[in-house]
Amino acid sequence: MNSTLDSQNQPRKVVEMRDIVKRFPGVLANDHVDFDLLEGEIHALLGENGAGKSTLMNILAGMYKPESGSIKVHGKPVTFTSPRDAITAGIGMIHQHFMLVPSQTVTENILLGLDEPRFIMDLKNYDQKIIELGEKFGLPVDPTAKIWQLSVGEQQRVEILKMLYRGADILIMDEPTAVLAPQEIDILFITLRNMVALGKSVIFISHKLHEVQKIADRLTVLRKGKITASGVDAKGKSRAELARLMVGREVIFNLDKKEAKPGKVVLKIENVHCLNDKNLKALNGVSFEVRSGEIVGLAGVAGNGQKELADVLTGLRLCSEGTIIVQGENIVNMDAKAGIRHGVSHVPEDRTHVGTAPNLSVTDNVIMKNYYKKPIARGWMLHSPSADKYANEMKEIYDIVVPSVETPVRLLSGGNLQRVILAREISSQPTFMVAMQPTRGLDVGAIEGVQKLLLLLRDAGAAILLISEELEELISLSDRILVIYEGEIMGEVTDGDIGKIGLMMTGTRQEQLESMGVQDAN
Repeated sequence: MNSTLDSQNQPRKVVEMRDIVKRFPGVLANDHVDFDLLEGEIHALLGENGAGKSTLMNILAGMYKPESGSIKVHGKPVTFTSPRDAITAGIGMIHQHFMLVPSQTVTENILLGLDEPRFIMDLKNYDQKIIELGEKFGLPVDPTAKIWQLSVGEQQRVEILKMLYRGADILIMDEPTAVLAPQEIDILFITLRNMVALGKSVIFISHKLHEVQKIADRLTVLRKGKITASGVDAKGKSRAELARLMVGREVIFNLDKKEAKPGKVVLKIENVHCLNDKNLKALNGVSFEVRSGEIVGLAGVAGNGQKELADVLTGLRLCSEGTIIVQGENIVNMDAKAGIRHGVSHVPEDRTHVGTAPNLSVTDNVIMKNYYKKPIARGWMLHSPSADKYANEMKEIYDIVVPSVETPVRLLSGGNLQRVILAREISSQPTFMVAMQPTRGLDVGAIEGVQKLLLLLRDAGAAILLISEELEELISLSDRILVIYEGEIMGEVTDGDIGKIGLMMTGTRQEQLESMGVQDAN
């Protein structure tokens, strides 16, 4: 931590939030919360979904106004009525879902909304300013590139540069690693360290305990709108202690995973080729098998064909070549409903826009795969009492925390929304499931629940393809791991060797590793 000292030789406070109260209809989001940020520190804000973290930071960023409480920035009392007020005070928030215009360049996005330039825009001059700013903070990016041409990690750099250009010296980062690959996370952490070394202060909202231990100087934990730990040394707390502060109970990090007993081949794909949304080759001759009673993990840096593979397996994208055999029948290029008839379940990456219908109720969402079957269907009509009864059963079995099954799912936390999807997909008794990023953005308690459900499904005899960018999750859940790079399978790892997986993720084939003397322990 690089901090100047005040007159009492204490690190200088750049933010002081006192007795903050914020209510929403039926919810006390922040219950008399105190929070301090020191100059030149990375301060992690931890808590489950719905704990009040984002609400507290949205107040600091000028997006919400508290019912009561006070805020000081650099020792001066402030009252924010808009994000512009917060930025003027030197506070900028980088949201999990970026606020960028895809068709515009990096420089145009950074300048958007500013009073200057007013009439004439000399883009070359501003391009150079962006380059210099990026060099200063270790944020290299091409200022002339269109946003849509950039990787997710590069887009995040643009968001950070946008705030730095506006003079922000306090940065709030909301789940900044949720959309990044492991290599991009390492680069982000180097960037954050560069920033605090130059006097900036960072608030790091996260669910990932190992990342918090790695990057944070101090941490504060919120649970149900209240502080359970305030400004404690992040280096002095174990993952188990942090998890207990977050969820109020012991969290089991070592899953009770029984030995796999793989049965017959459920999925067999051979020589599958397909294009991505830009009509470029995404899959190039992919072949592998998944058996009943096993979880096969798929590792890879984001954008190497994982999404397209999930799409072709679930009938959402056409193959240009190859076969997809499920339960002995070729379902290649059949629609999603054909896959469902063959026992295919899908937990998609985008749980809001693909996995659920946000404005529909919990009931409507959990019956989507059996609304036409008895007893939910009576002839060609939906029998609402039966549908509600079924939804309430799913609510109890899958521990979906919601006031009523008539609640629109857009009001649910990420963890509860994922439980709605898993309730629908698992209750259909699938023979094969594609689970894509099933725990992304979830807190440690919700992750534990989702992982247990996947293991129970595997032990019941289902074949599962687990696609994740969380290597720790892949190693702990998978019985074997395939690695994909630029649309091709590089090889298979059964001993959880992160070194081998990492080499394959960057394009080294298994045969090359074996020729180098790197063998699979199994």
